[in-house]
Amino acid sequence: MTKKQPLQVVDTIIDFTAVDTSPSFKICDSIIDKTQKSDCFRTTIHKKISLELQKHQLLINDTIDETVVVDLIINTEGKIIFEGVKSSEKIKNELPELDSIIQTSIHKLPTVFPAIKQRYKVTTKYQLPIRIYLKH
Repeated sequence: MTKKQPLQVVDTIIDFTAVDTSPSFKICDSIIDKTQKSDCFRTTIHKKISLELQKHQLLINDTIDETVVVDLIINTEGKIIFEGVKSSEKIKNELPELDSIIQTSIHKLPTVFPAIKQRYKVTTKYQLPIRIYLKH
């Protein structure tokens, strides 16, 4: 009988799509299928950000229907590090508070189980597209 080895920590950033087990929230942990687990992770983040955005009265001068990309790093301890939001000049001008609202919602996320690659916990980069649709 072979003895299970504990997970080791490797502090190297790798491609999120190349991990054996993607980062996961507790709510997604029972899902076995890799694609479904990844979808659960993404959906959970989207819901949390959406709830945070709904708390704010966003005043705009023109209708907005664009997608922004949120850059995140999930380290080996499961901490989510907000790296920023890639958005158009129109979004930056119309919604200057968007970055801070998204950053706040990221900090409120539940604990993440880090990605695993070959039995090692690894740091992963994650890009989360978010559609911003606001009518004037």
